[in-house]
Amino acid sequence: MLTMRPYTDADLPWIQDTVAEWIADAGRCAYDHIGELPHRIYENIRGRRPVGEVVHVWADGGRLAGLAINTRFENAFDVFTAPELRGTQAEADMIEAACVTTGQGEDEVLTDVFGCDTARIEVLERLGFTRFRTWDDVNEAPLADLPAPSPPEGFTIRAATLADAGELARARNSAFGSDWTGDQYRDEVMLKPGYDVEREIVAESPDGSGRIASFLVYWVDPRNATGHFEPVGTHTGFHRLGLARATMLHAMHRMRDLGLTVVTVNHNAENVPARRLYAALGFKKTGETYGYRRATLRPAAPAVP
Repeated sequence: MLTMRPYTDADLPWIQDTVAEWIADAGRCAYDHIGELPHRIYENIRGRRPVGEVVHVWADGGRLAGLAINTRFENAFDVFTAPELRGTQAEADMIEAACVTTGQGEDEVLTDVFGCDTARIEVLERLGFTRFRTWDDVNEAPLADLPAPSPPEGFTIRAATLADAGELARARNSAFGSDWTGDQYRDEVMLKPGYDVEREIVAESPDGSGRIASFLVYWVDPRNATGHFEPVGTHTGFHRLGLARATMLHAMHRMRDLGLTVVTVNHNAENVPARRLYAALGFKKTGETYGYRRATLRPAAPAVP
């Protein structure tokens, strides 16, 4: 008997450990890296609503059966289910519940799915979803025979600190067109579960101002010896200097030192500069994700007398 309840911050370690076991048992085809969970819960939702209202845990007794992360980018959701429930009515019920939460006030709801996940695709299409785009390229690189990081002269590659929150917000806003404040980024990301300030790597400009020119966050899954990058960005004033490459190599060395053997990164399939950057670092495309959408089911308007 499956039950749904609000997510709490204290759930994250249990959820990440469980999803890592799902990946070990069933492979990555239905699951993104466990680092994507805190990234999507906290950075994507970013305090618009309390996470317990829009992130839901499905349980079967004391076991995790599924996780729904709703209202990402307002009208998108993710549903992750236990391997034995994939393709079942239970998974369909979780998706329908996610649509109810995410679809409030929206004309349509969106989700993405790995191209290899035929079980999820069948459920989505049975529920009336249609594919509308190729969303991301999924890439992987070995953490062996890495060149040394070589940042441009004067730039410092280092781990972030909480004092960098304002500069990290400005760099993100420039790179992604977002609207973070320093206080928001500190409170909604840096102080949340799953984030480790030592795993946010920055390139600091050489002018002594503490200005952050490039940044990334890397995530670790020790159970599957896999690292992951999300996000990777560079302030528009510092493009084409090799800073993203230098920060990524710095992080890849750190991941290798932790005993990880591979690292993954996803990027918008239309982002040619990202594709070129990752290819130059040895990443190979291993798959794609597809976007699926469905119009929101609204009650019929009352007849006008």
